[in-house]
Amino acid sequence: MTTTPPVKPYAFPPGVRLHVSAEYQAVFKGARRLTSPHMRLHAHVRAEATVPRLGVTVSKKVDKRAVGRNRIKRVAREFFRHEMACLPPGDYVLLVQPGAKLLSNSEIRAQLVPLFERARSLKPAPPPGTMPASPGASERPASDS
Repeated sequence: MTTTPPVKPYAFPPGVRLHVSAEYQAVFKGARRLTSPHMRLHAHVRAEATVPRLGVTVSKKVDKRAVGRNRIKRVAREFFRHEMACLPPGDYVLLVQPGAKLLSNSEIRAQLVPLFERARSLKPAPPPGTMPASPGASERPASDS
């Protein structure tokens, strides 16, 4: 008899991650930018999204060693797992800027706090289109000319 493993309260399953370049580019194209001294959060809150999803980018300019880049990503993902329930559904990309490798884990969290607090208050982007539907437009009679 096999049993399923218990669900972790702060899990980070593949469904809450950004995976491909096209998803990242869509966020960069339609997102609000929130900044801190060593990080920039691109937040694309969408009405049709069901859950908040995160992508983290840490380039080699930040730290040449993979161990250092992975430490920053791990701290950011852990912070996001705890904040996920409070965030509006949408896509979030965290860009880490040079100089962040000198920060301790608690300093990284301290810079993430104001970014995600501001992201909580964001409203969904309006649906794409040229003009909003006018009320009663379907009730007007067609012209006879």
